[in-house]
Amino acid sequence: MWVSKPIYESLPYFYLSSGFISLMASMYLNHWYWPTICFVVGIGTLVGGLIVFLKRRDYRLRVHRGRLREE
Repeated sequence: MWVSKPIYESLPYFYLSSGFISLMASMYLNHWYWPTICFVVGIGTLVGGLIVFLKRRDYRLRVHRGRLREE
């Protein structure tokens, strides 16, 4: 699936912000299992957003320095 560049570039920030919002929601919800669900989703999206952000940053640094090797 191809998405436009602005959407592609903003995905890690979307993941991080939605994870943060979900973690904050887990502090205020107290009905059924929603705190646990929000906590797990929040941690998952924060970790996923960080992984995507750091992998893109490392790849771009290697390409910029000319150290990209074909593997």
